[in-house]
Amino acid sequence: MDSISELPNALLLNILSFLPARDVVATMVLSKRWQLLWKIVPKLIYDDDSSGSFPRFVDRSLLLHEAPVIETLHFKLSQNSGADIGVWIITALKRCVRKLIIKTDWCFNSTAPVILPRSLYTGCSMLVKLKIKKVVLVDFTSPISFPSLKKLSLKYMKYPSDDLVQRLLSSCPVLKSLVVKRCPNDNVTIFTIKVPSLKSLVLNKTVAEFEDIGIAAGFVIDAPSLERLDILDNYGGGFCVIENEMPNIVEADVDVAYIHLGNILSSITSVKRLSLCLSTSEDAYAVGSVFHRLVHLQIGTCYTEWLNLLMCLLRDSPKLQSLELTQGHEALDDEPRPCWNEPSSVPECLLSSLKTLKCLETLEWIEYEGAEEEKKVIAFILRNAKCLKKATISTDSTDPNKKLEMLKALSLLPRRSPTCQLAFD
Repeated sequence: MDSISELPNALLLNILSFLPARDVVATMVLSKRWQLLWKIVPKLIYDDDSSGSFPRFVDRSLLLHEAPVIETLHFKLSQNSGADIGVWIITALKRCVRKLIIKTDWCFNSTAPVILPRSLYTGCSMLVKLKIKKVVLVDFTSPISFPSLKKLSLKYMKYPSDDLVQRLLSSCPVLKSLVVKRCPNDNVTIFTIKVPSLKSLVLNKTVAEFEDIGIAAGFVIDAPSLERLDILDNYGGGFCVIENEMPNIVEADVDVAYIHLGNILSSITSVKRLSLCLSTSEDAYAVGSVFHRLVHLQIGTCYTEWLNLLMCLLRDSPKLQSLELTQGHEALDDEPRPCWNEPSSVPECLLSSLKTLKCLETLEWIEYEGAEEEKKVIAFILRNAKCLKKATISTDSTDPNKKLEMLKALSLLPRRSPTCQLAFD
């Protein structure tokens, strides 16, 4: 302990920042130096142990804490904590907290859910990061202000209305990153995101919970500066509308089971890396659209429509260099097999010259099953991809005879590229 005590304050404070607040406060008994040190730790983690003393411990330790700025304040609350989070947040705001995290395991039908105070909407001038999970936001008519907030995470929240969501997000003029995970009882039908400064957006809505209550809930996005988009929405009754194109988009991951895809893909034609798992390919994007910057494409083979989508994107992605086919999640048992139709012309990305960087160089197929249409797809690509360097095929099959048959069939396929290596796992 003497050797640790000899370390400089800055290093000791950094070490203490990784410990739960109870352990941090407990160090005050070590020596006179430690008695003062815990009071200026820049990061406090309050992990509820469900004891009756927890609320009082938080009250007293926050009151005694003397750091002028709290870099991170993290609350992990249980259903039995009896917490008055409102008082704690007010205290934290007076200390110019920079990062605030509030996570609970509450159920919204609980008799005492965590309700955030109105002061959070107006007193967070220094707050840069806010992460909240399973808490309730109350209605608020006065102006909301988060002038410094750059990162916001809203997971399984309950809101008073659609309007509060839009007002909350529009009050964040420098917001760069937004994560939204919705639950079916969040009181929001259309989750509207209009944030001109936004660079990264993650949207998540699970299928089973929304199916049970029959809600057609979705998203509206207006984020012209967006560079990364990630949408996971496996509820078939959902929707997503993008109001303006996003010319700066670099990476997108779209895994949705919408009946009508809308204008998602048409709004991100400048994307460089694209991952798709779609239940439909009908009107997936506007006719004439060209993904002129797309170099890496991943397509999920979970739904029947994946094959049509693949051929459309090969046709409209002249600079594609890397193609990955994978079964992103378990396919439905009643999903019919796709039908292969030989295209009348070979996509440009397969035939272009290597010098112009407009050629397919790598193919990876994960969870290959050896179905007839799968063999025809690989045969078509190998036969036409002029600059293909490597094709990697892997299967989940545990039958050695079946794996051997797959390997023999693949090895006999003609390859246009003389340098193409075929790897089978």
